[in-house]
Amino acid sequence: MQQRHIARLGRDVSEIGLGCWQLGGDWGDVDDSAAMGVLHAAVDAGVTFLDTADVYGDGRSEQFIGRFLRERPSDDLFVATKMGRRLPQELGNYSLANFRAWHDRSRANLGVDRLDLVQLHCPPDDVFASDEVFDALDTLVAEERIGAYGVSIETVSQGMSALQRPDLATLQVIYNAFRQKPMDELLPMAHAAGVGVIARVPLASGLLTGKYNADTTFPADDHRNYNRGGEAFDVGETFAGVPFEVGLAAVEKLRPLVPGGATMAQWALRWILAADPVSVIIPGARNAEQARANVAAADLPPLSAEDIKTVKAVYDSDVRPHVQARW
Repeated sequence: MQQRHIARLGRDVSEIGLGCWQLGGDWGDVDDSAAMGVLHAAVDAGVTFLDTADVYGDGRSEQFIGRFLRERPSDDLFVATKMGRRLPQELGNYSLANFRAWHDRSRANLGVDRLDLVQLHCPPDDVFASDEVFDALDTLVAEERIGAYGVSIETVSQGMSALQRPDLATLQVIYNAFRQKPMDELLPMAHAAGVGVIARVPLASGLLTGKYNADTTFPADDHRNYNRGGEAFDVGETFAGVPFEVGLAAVEKLRPLVPGGATMAQWALRWILAADPVSVIIPGARNAEQARANVAAADLPPLSAEDIKTVKAVYDSDVRPHVQARW
């Protein structure tokens, strides 16, 4: 596994990590055995970066990771978690007292004294402009409750605001073949500043696996069922904000680019790896086989210049009208 350096964290991380939302919930049922199998398979394959949040399964994802850390104490793993969605997302709730309470809960779930990285979990716009919020985060670093902090964002404009904070360590953003806007300006700026870029939703909630068709259905407890219109949280988190039918049609235009012996999911991850500013990609997995397959994407050869042009053309013609202006 290739490593990429994050200057503001002062360490290297695996270029493909593991997103652990699936281990908590909102993707259908993942039982205890499967969740632990995913973690073992990913780390055995070279993953060193695990991303979770305190609300994934109301702490279930963090608890699985905590159990895993106890089982494998000698592995040099980096765990990023998130906070800020346990209360209504209003500026007044982003207080030092709430931060400490949320951190105490995450530390207990993970079984650690200090959290490696804590990210504000897609907060509203006014949080990015609040000196008090970032002063509170600086306090947590000074108290050695956390090693560093970052933000997970919905929009490019939020990311540009966050980059004004001198101690920001990481920026987590949706980036994939169906959400290309961040590369126009945001990601190069973050990279130049030494801020780590964590690419989430890399497979557009599975659209870019090429496994779905117009007849595909999802369980009632899967966000790809209940959040297609943004009913529960930002619609950009579900299929990267691309209408399902539009995404299916775009996938068929991209499918011929997938090389023999590779899956479309691996090809889509390899496309992201071509972006130098990306520090780590965090695909999720529902089973050990998926986790191993995701990591194997790093072994694919780079896309040709012609294929990259084709991806851009499909984005511009099919996808851009649905996502570019919104996020």
